[in-house]
Order: sequence, then C-alpha cells, then structure tokens
Amino acid sequence: MDVVAERVAALRGERVDHRFKGLPPDAEGLTVGELADQRRTLTGGGFTTPLLVLAADALDHNLAVLERWSTEHGLAFAPHGKTSMAPQLFARQLERGAWGITVAVPHQLRVCRAFGIPRVFLANELVDPAALRWLGAELDADPDFGFICYVDSVDGVRLMDEALRAAGTRRAVDVVIELGAGEGARTGVRTEAECAVVAEAVAASGRLRLVGVAGYEGEVPDADPERVRAWLRRLVALAAGLDRTGAFGEADEIVVSAGGSAWFDAVADVFGDIGPMSRPVLRLLRSGAYVTHDDTHYARVTPFTRVPGHLEPAFRLWAQVVSRPAPGQAFLNAGKRDAPYDLGLPTPVAVRSAEGERPAPEGLSVSGISDQHLWLDVPHADPLRVGDLVCLGLSHPCTTFDKWPLIPVATPEGTVTDYVRTFF
Repeated sequence: MDVVAERVAALRGERVDHRFKGLPPDAEGLTVGELADQRRTLTGGGFTTPLLVLAADALDHNLAVLERWSTEHGLAFAPHGKTSMAPQLFARQLERGAWGITVAVPHQLRVCRAFGIPRVFLANELVDPAALRWLGAELDADPDFGFICYVDSVDGVRLMDEALRAAGTRRAVDVVIELGAGEGARTGVRTEAECAVVAEAVAASGRLRLVGVAGYEGEVPDADPERVRAWLRRLVALAAGLDRTGAFGEADEIVVSAGGSAWFDAVADVFGDIGPMSRPVLRLLRSGAYVTHDDTHYARVTPFTRVPGHLEPAFRLWAQVVSRPAPGQAFLNAGKRDAPYDLGLPTPVAVRSAEGERPAPEGLSVSGISDQHLWLDVPHADPLRVGDLVCLGLSHPCTTFDKWPLIPVATPEGTVTDYVRTFF
C-alpha cells in the first residue's frame, strides 16, 4: 500500500462523536470504519437532520469524466484541493491519473503533505516566513516531493529568497510566474515586461528556480470565450518568450498551467496549440469543483454546456420542516452553518413524508437563509407538514464541503458505504 492510501485508510480508525453533525447518536464511540461497515440506510439508520450526503455514483462518474477529458486533450491534471480538502478524494483523484493536487494556502499544503501527496501546486505567492521554513525542511527531507508555487512580484521573490536562506534550505523552490488576467482582476503580474523583471529576480535569487508560467482564466474581466482564449494565448506566448531568453535554464520541463471549472475547454484548445520549446512542456489543468459539481452555478457555467459530456451533482442536503407558521411558508432546520449561499440558495429537489418520497412540487422554493433556518415558500395547495423532510440541491462545492467535517457517501438506494473526512 502506498503512503497516500495507507494514511487515508487510517481515517477509518477515527472515533465518531459530537464533532460530526448529522451522524446517528447511537454511533457514538464507533470508529468511522465500524460505522461504514454497518451499511446503515439514510431512511432507517438513525441519521439526524440537517444531513449532507454525497452520491457515490455521481462521484464515480465525475472522477471518470475529468480523467478521460484530461487524457483525451493531452493535459496533466492537478485538481484544486481547496474545493473539498478531503484527502480521501485526493487519493481517488491521484488514482485517476492526477499529476498532483493544487492548493491555495500553507494550511492546505500541510494537509496534503500529512497524507503523503507527492506533488503539490500552490496557486498563490508564498511569502510567509514560517511557512517557507516548514516548506524548505519538507523539501530537504523528501527528495521525491514535488512542489511549485506562484511568484508575481520582485518583492515576493525577495521575501521568499530571504526566508529560505535564513532557514538554510538546500533545495531550490520551483516557481511559476503568475500572469494576471487583466486590470481589476485578482493577483498576477500585469504586463509581459514586468514578467521579465520578475524572471530576472528569480534567476538572481539562488533559492528559487523558474519552471514556467501560470494563471487563472476565470478572473478575465467580462469573461467570454474570445476574451478567455485571448488571455490564454498571452500566457502561452509569455512562456515561449521567456524560453527564448533562457529564463527556464535549470528547469527539467516548462510548466504552463491554468484551468478552473468554467473554462477548461478553452484551456484544452489553446494549450493544444503550444508549439515546441527548449524542453518538454507540462500542460497543467487545475479544475476542482468538478468532483461534486452542483445544481446551479457550475451547472450553468460548466464547459459541458458547450462541448460533449456532462457532470452530475453529487451533493444532497436533507433538512426537516420544523415550522409551518403560515399557509404559504415553512421553515427548515438547515441554514448558513450547513448550506452554501454565496452563489445561489439551495433548491428543493424532493420531499419525503410518511406517505413516501415525491418530487418537489412546482413553486416550492427557498426564499431566504438564516444561521439555522431555510425560509421556504410553499404552494398553498401542497400538503407539506411539520416533520417532513426536504431534499435540497446546492450551489458551489467550495462553500459546501467546508461546513461538514464528515460526510456520508450513499448508494442510489440510500445505503451509506463510506464517510468522507474534510480538513478545513
């Protein structure tokens, strides 16, 4: 068993207790593995609401889709781990051929390393001295650990170099220059001329090694297919230009990386046209939200609305009706602590009552959200009662996972076969 699989398997030994909401109270004291082996059902297994559930079949489907997409388009894949912060899912992504895992901040990097992830791409400039000391020690201790992060300023290069020198780090830290997506966008160098200056600073640092370029096309202002492709062509041209100047002199390969979950079709198209350079090119895609997809935001922006293929929403949130104060109104016992709301409110999918399960009626909708309540508009003729359960689709995986430290994984029949641990 490799290191990642061994450390992920050890999660089965964690004890179930009050930290994990929604789990059966009578499971207290069992290990996660013991509870999973009981194969409890969502309907009769003693789970409490609110309860977030992952659909096993949708997870399998989505993992296979992006593995196949990446392979067919000649892309390496480093899915963004910030989406789930779930090492069990990282392991499955690696099993599906992922090059490594992308992260955004030092804590996420440390989680990856705690579970033995062999390659990590940090899509941010790392200037924290304490984090750099830790990183330097990690690199020196494990010659097989592959790490890459952004640089986007001469000041950032200086701070990295100073911290690594002070720590006595022996291995050089591989960096890629982040090209900003345009004025008013997020991080990243704004012009090619400034990129050249940053590249010179990296070459002079002694503790950094320039290995490529990267960025995030999702930040292109007023993004549309033409603007996104134009920026991606700039990114590729930047790599080629730096290569001609010898800026990647010590690199084994040239990294060109982009790709959120909304434009990976454009990334595939443009990266597919990258011409020969002085050494092999690693075309690295970093989409993350695909693993669970969603019912609203990513369902609307996924490239599979433009090209063949589809992803399936893997999240379902079950909440109970706890109040019917007026004929057209109900309140559910889930709220901001349980459901994402930054990219759209949850959407009712089904209702379960004593009579059985039925599709959510037309007009049943979430109109508001409080800390621990969802406000539900109910068609006047609908028989929704206190005690009924409502199944909800969600929008935005990144702000769903972070609310749930242990998430049941269920078959289509409702049998819970596993539990996914998150580390936020």
